[in-house]
Amino acid sequence: MSGQSLLVPGKLSPARPVPASIPRPEYVGKEAPTPYAGPEVQDAETIERMRIAGRIAAQAMEEAAKHIAPGVTTDELDRVAHEFMCDHGAYPSTLGYRGFPKSLCSSVNEVICHGIPDSTVLRDGDIVNLDVTAYIGGVHGDNNATYLCGDVDEESRLLVERTREALNRAIKAVKPGRRINIIGRVIESYAKRFGYGVVRDFTGHGINSSFHSGLIVPHYDSPHHDTLIQPGMTFTIEPMLTLGTYEYDMWDDGWTVVTKDRKRTAQFEHTLVVTDTGAEILTLP
Repeated sequence: MSGQSLLVPGKLSPARPVPASIPRPEYVGKEAPTPYAGPEVQDAETIERMRIAGRIAAQAMEEAAKHIAPGVTTDELDRVAHEFMCDHGAYPSTLGYRGFPKSLCSSVNEVICHGIPDSTVLRDGDIVNLDVTAYIGGVHGDNNATYLCGDVDEESRLLVERTREALNRAIKAVKPGRRINIIGRVIESYAKRFGYGVVRDFTGHGINSSFHSGLIVPHYDSPHHDTLIQPGMTFTIEPMLTLGTYEYDMWDDGWTVVTKDRKRTAQFEHTLVVTDTGAEILTLP
């Protein structure tokens, strides 16, 4: 594995402004969002609005990813995605969600998820996950992907490649009439081939007018999560695979989650809608 030194918190820049003309999610300025009480199955009009939100989120992530290179700060990636979403009339969903201070999550190397963009400088050989969610038209679109920075070692490159494949396999397993735990069963059985850990405490989730609706989509085989998959349901799948343990520690910032053994981890995510025959990806650029 790469011999990179472990990450330490960097310095935060001031919060980036969002034009007043862009509608905010209801949770901005509050400690927590209002619990979602609506259905997991969405109507056609809501799904169409989610296609727009998903496309903007995917394009913003793609734009930020173009800037990944040794010497660039994670804060700069946040700036790029923030400006792209605002320029397209979307609010960056993470900004102000339960107090999160930035417009995307940047999780580098041993960071499993929820890394806060700051003055951290990317190094040759890093792997970088960007998690971008856009809010527009009253709905959210959420996606993430892990990128290679410079010359990355083979073990890390394979982890990234196989995590992407785990997501693809899970999406193909989504069919109406199946139970939601088919998703985790497919991911975990694939990850076990390579001895990877599968993170358990951070999951996929229902998404619609709510950033997190309450529906839980585990990435491991869980008999307790047996919600019936139905056409029109909208949720994310976002497996987090590790080179070692799935156990984790959290930094003092209350957000940044790192592997307990500090080995590397990768993640990929799409927002989906269940169709009559499978699943449509809503977060395509």
